[in-house]
Amino acid sequence: MTAAPNYIFDAKDKPSLPLHDVPLIEATEESVQGYGALVDDPSTFDIEIVRWPAQGWRPVDPDSGDEGGTVEGVFSGTWDGDILMGHNEAVSGEYILGWSCDPQIASRTVKSTPRHQVLLWHMNYHPDGGQLFFPLDNKPFVVPVALPGDDLTLDKIIAFWCDGSRGLYIHPGIWHEGIFPVTDTQRFLDRQGRVHARVSSNIGEEFGVYLNVPLKESLDVK
Repeated sequence: MTAAPNYIFDAKDKPSLPLHDVPLIEATEESVQGYGALVDDPSTFDIEIVRWPAQGWRPVDPDSGDEGGTVEGVFSGTWDGDILMGHNEAVSGEYILGWSCDPQIASRTVKSTPRHQVLLWHMNYHPDGGQLFFPLDNKPFVVPVALPGDDLTLDKIIAFWCDGSRGLYIHPGIWHEGIFPVTDTQRFLDRQGRVHARVSSNIGEEFGVYLNVPLKESLDVK
């Protein structure tokens, strides 16, 4: 049995690894198709909830199995020195999302290097429901994603750059990680399935690399 990921640790416990560059793509109505949608008003947006799967040939009754509903709270991303921390009130989650430099030299107290990227060690998806991240601070942010399927490969991973004026919704099964602020800290409304099933990939252990996800305050529009 695979052990559940440990999300709070000393970054120096992680090894130095090569980096895999992740393409940064502007989030538009067209580019997010298949991954989710851009959201203007979270109060009118419904989260997809996936019906509980049948255990055999007898189907789940169509009026049951998808009644767990949603849970919501504030998701915050905060830089502590070189370490990017995530806190999700909706599911009482606390995470080290990544770091801005080699984890062997990353400091929790001092910004020792410019934050041009997040070196990401982990991704996950939720099979039970979708997830909405809506910015409360109207600042740009970045979200790494990949399309569904347990056979995750590095070439499938991209990162959406969002300008902070709209929220990003991802469908059930979309690989992702917490939101990456381009400033020191940022807050988001997070709404997701209450069951909160999670399937994980430890990128560092599985692929022998960290994902190099760019952080930019703006993108050049061609």
